[in-house]
Amino acid sequence: MNMKYEVHTEAFQGPLDLLLHLINQYEIDIYDIPVAEITEQYMTYIHTMQQLELNIASEYLVMAATLIAIKSQLLLPNQTIETEDEEYEEDPREDLMRRLIEYRKYKEAADQLKERELEANKIYTRPPVEFEEASAQKPMVQGDVSIYDMIAAMNKIMERKKWEKTVSTKIQRTEIPIKQRMDEVMTQVKERPEGIAFDELFPVPSRSHIVVTFMAVLELMKGKQVYCTQEKHFDELMIYYMR
Repeated sequence: MNMKYEVHTEAFQGPLDLLLHLINQYEIDIYDIPVAEITEQYMTYIHTMQQLELNIASEYLVMAATLIAIKSQLLLPNQTIETEDEEYEEDPREDLMRRLIEYRKYKEAADQLKERELEANKIYTRPPVEFEEASAQKPMVQGDVSIYDMIAAMNKIMERKKWEKTVSTKIQRTEIPIKQRMDEVMTQVKERPEGIAFDELFPVPSRSHIVVTFMAVLELMKGKQVYCTQEKHFDELMIYYMR
């Protein structure tokens, strides 16, 4: 029996959030978006989400269609629009650019309010600790690694590892309970206080194993049992035990 692993998580904030993530990651000028490049990267994320059997909202697919349409428009000859005063060339990216700028403003405002809330919650005293102890137990920083960073890491893993393909319909794949895989991942992470590379959690070249391991890591992060860090964009992800 085939089991489908679906994840519904607040980490997915919508297609504009993914686009803004790509713009920041690739240091793209929001006022001059290279549509061909951003569309290719966006579709890579969508394809990886589908491979991981994540529950992709229809709005992500609508945005994919929008990007492809804009890309097609840019391949056509420039369209000049005449007005009473002057002529100007219509830029198919204009509406998307406005939406992204507006979304970025709201996102930055929300982040500032969240920081103020966190600061307000820090009004309490605690016993002093040694500097070495404090630095060794690094707290989980919300937003340190986004769900999109993890999907990008998963895409690299899937490109490197070839999972098995069913040769016959009579062959039934072995399903691994998520709870079992969560326990296995926790054991690995606890044994590595210095942190374990995200890639090391995927030793089996099996699609079902890769998917359930990814779900297990997300569940452990959601339960604040482990946390994930990344030094800088495109660096390897590291998983740590949440003490």
